[in-house]
Amino acid sequence: MAISFSSTAKAEICRVLPQRKCCALAECFGILLFCNSFGANGIRIITESKMFAQNLPKLFKKAFGITFDVIPDEDAPGKLIFKITDSDKLSVVMRAYGFDINDTLSLHVNMPIVEEDCCKNAFLRGAFLAGGSVTDPAKGYHMEITTTHISVARETDALIRETLQFAPKTTVRGPRQVLYIKQSELISDFLAFLNAPIAAMGIMEARVEKEMNNKVNRRCNCDDANITKVVEVAQEQLSAIRTLRERGEIPKLPLKLQQAIIAREENPEASLTELASLMEPAISKPAMNHRLKRIVELAKEVPQ
Repeated sequence: MAISFSSTAKAEICRVLPQRKCCALAECFGILLFCNSFGANGIRIITESKMFAQNLPKLFKKAFGITFDVIPDEDAPGKLIFKITDSDKLSVVMRAYGFDINDTLSLHVNMPIVEEDCCKNAFLRGAFLAGGSVTDPAKGYHMEITTTHISVARETDALIRETLQFAPKTTVRGPRQVLYIKQSELISDFLAFLNAPIAAMGIMEARVEKEMNNKVNRRCNCDDANITKVVEVAQEQLSAIRTLRERGEIPKLPLKLQQAIIAREENPEASLTELASLMEPAISKPAMNHRLKRIVELAKEVPQ
């Protein structure tokens, strides 16, 4: 099965693990607040990213010194599920973020955890790894992260504004709060901030390619329209020439108009510039245009 652009971006983000414990705590914080379930009843993290799955046990060990109660087989196909249900382990995790295991109904972003710039970066990496996705730029521009916690969505929105100097859009999808971005430049900036420069470059390359294709299409459409117009005008001129010939008026016309008639009849698909070069002596394009227009006008005149 083909690897999605989103999975590729997550794999790139996972190449480097946090070196400092504070950053490990911050990244785990983003993971927990944007994962499938985080509360008094346990922790459940579901992912399809192999790299993320490989990193999770190392992250939790570094941040909390604990292990998962349920770890999936790395070779298992499809979704990989991690669980912590042991109450002592849950208490360790909750205390690390200033939460009480008996009061987890209103989880929020504890700002001291993301006070340092490196920790802000780590938190948003975790949020994207656990609850984020990005569309293949060949199909469109859409990046989002989702959480079930209203306060978390609002505070993460503020954190992105502060850190990246732009504001994501927000919406609600069932029980989930969604932060999303649809501008290619902002998606690229966000991925670069998350330490995924290759994915960020992929967004910009797709944008450049689309812009070039659009320019080519517009040019082709314009050329097609011009060709159609040229053909229509040429047909009108040939029709006028036939009318004048049927009325026996061509021999009576000035020599320059007779030359224009011969050139057009012998070169029905030629452009004005090409016809102008066939005159003796050669004339300008506007002059050739004037001669052919005069021929059409004469054909429309009612014979006396």
